[in-house]
Amino acid sequence: MSEKSRFEYVREGAKTRDGVDIVYYEPNLPPGSKAERRMVRLVAFMLLLSGLAALIFVAAYIWWPFTDFPATDGWEYKPGNSFMKGYTPILGLSLGLALFLIGFAVLIWGKKLMPHEIALQDRHDGGSDPEERKLTGNTLAFIGEEFGLGRRPLLKVALLAPAAGLGAAALAVPVGMLIKDPHNPDELFRTGWSPEANGGKMVRMMREDMTPIRPEDVSIGGQITAFPMTADGLGATNKYADSPVLLIRLRPKDAEFLRSQLHHHPVNVGGMYGDLVAYSKICTHAGCPASLYEQQTNLLLCPCHQSQFKITENARPVFGPASRRLPMLPIELDGEGYLVARNDFNGVPVGPAFWEKPAA
Repeated sequence: MSEKSRFEYVREGAKTRDGVDIVYYEPNLPPGSKAERRMVRLVAFMLLLSGLAALIFVAAYIWWPFTDFPATDGWEYKPGNSFMKGYTPILGLSLGLALFLIGFAVLIWGKKLMPHEIALQDRHDGGSDPEERKLTGNTLAFIGEEFGLGRRPLLKVALLAPAAGLGAAALAVPVGMLIKDPHNPDELFRTGWSPEANGGKMVRMMREDMTPIRPEDVSIGGQITAFPMTADGLGATNKYADSPVLLIRLRPKDAEFLRSQLHHHPVNVGGMYGDLVAYSKICTHAGCPASLYEQQTNLLLCPCHQSQFKITENARPVFGPASRRLPMLPIELDGEGYLVARNDFNGVPVGPAFWEKPAA
């Protein structure tokens, strides 16, 4: 009488100890056959290509624009430049190809390399005892060894390629920003209100139509969305999408109360001009425009997820998912009577996309 195979022992143990009856079990391809080895090579090849495509995405995202233009041009698209015209398609094609190939490889793996199996198990109340759990673990290890990765070391190695490539792609945005301009560590803190965006001079506040703003333009209890009047004239465009602020004229008593609260958030001390205060319009939860101002309660509402900020308490979040204050822009008057930003947001990051958020 011939000795039982390992699989027969596993099937018998599963039935007698776990109540699992494997009624049908058949490999798609004969183990060790040429067809199986050919399919393993195909899956490994697609996984390796997926990793390569992901690395092409990373290289293009970080180095392509930087090698053609100085850092001052950043990532800006140049319509007349043939070298830059392929930048966006390369990003889309490389990342799309990486995801497609890894998905297709997993599909073939499941359809061709995993066996057909039908197993039945009676339901029972409560959890399994420790011995049954151990047996189940050994059974799964056997299946993995016989029909998964244990017998196919090439797939183990090939899986590292898409894992490394797609992992690098996920880090391309923050890492690329730092590599693009390594001599400016404050890149993550700088907006269009920085004097660097205006030739070293303080930046005026302007409306969307590029007209500068005077204090008398804002009525008591009123508010205006203000943009930086940068030297390149792009202060109200996507280039400075992190820069819009809400300029509010508080009622005299409310303004006085806010001034008494500034010491609780020292970075805001001296940031007001008279009864005027300017806060970033970018919600610190998900980056939506927080612009619904209710003057009776001095609450600023973000319409996306209902976060509310108390304007007279340094824009402290009082409701909703936002957990950080809105940064205050320090403002004053220039020699011609126009409102200007004295400097940027005093080193406080704008919006939600930041991994080292200061305490609220």
